[in-house]
Amino acid sequence: MARDMTASMTDSPSWLQPRSIARERDRSYVSVQATRKTYSTRSGDVQAVEQADFDVDEGDFVTLVGPSGCGKSTLMSMIGGLETPSAGRILVNGAPVTAPRRDFGYVFQDATLLPWKSVLDNVLFPIRTQKRPVASYMAEAERLLQLTGLWAFRDKRPAELSGGMRQRVAICRGLINDPQLLMMDEPFSALDAITRDDMNIALAQLWDEVRKTAIFITHSIREAVFLSDRVLVMNARPSRIVADIRVPFPRPRRAEMQETPLFNEICGFIRDKIHEGHGR
Repeated sequence: MARDMTASMTDSPSWLQPRSIARERDRSYVSVQATRKTYSTRSGDVQAVEQADFDVDEGDFVTLVGPSGCGKSTLMSMIGGLETPSAGRILVNGAPVTAPRRDFGYVFQDATLLPWKSVLDNVLFPIRTQKRPVASYMAEAERLLQLTGLWAFRDKRPAELSGGMRQRVAICRGLINDPQLLMMDEPFSALDAITRDDMNIALAQLWDEVRKTAIFITHSIREAVFLSDRVLVMNARPSRIVADIRVPFPRPRRAEMQETPLFNEICGFIRDKIHEGHGR
């Protein structure tokens, strides 16, 4: 749970009540502890993340939101072992993260599918590159493609798919090796609004089936609240986490929950926290 809360907790709503880090940390699945990131440039040091300190429980879907350039992707990269923290440490299932791990799954803004390979072969590509027995993963590939409505398109090439379908393939690829942790960095940012709404519903439904621990990045506040168990709000760089919200809606998530007063209240709170310090 984030420590850096700027809002007073007196008489605050239940979805904004913090947990005790000391009490929760021993059982957290992901533990980000006093983590910082500073880059050295010709013009001097640039502090991308001033401090991040939070935990993620196993099976939780946690989203990072904040202004552009606040360090969300940098923080995710450190959790995934793609970047080394300048200070602090990160644990996943009790083990320090010191390098990229084969048991993590990654989904990025671009689906980055191999254009000459079929949908099925793209999903199985990580298995081949890790030299695992492909036959052992065929049943899981079929299950994921069935869950995402893509099994009938398994022999198609990426150019024959819509943007939303390509991102579904990328998500299946990220899940094929049964990852401990799935990280998704703005996977729907390039989609049109209607397709993005459809993908949110599709991902929420998929989540009901796979229940993987996930860290998700988005610039869409409504997307964050709709998909997540928790939303961590980051301020402008050098960033800290300024609010930690446990989304109070039960699963499975329904599209109509986005029209409720509580949903809009939470979205408004997050918007205000993001805009603090920006002269708005």
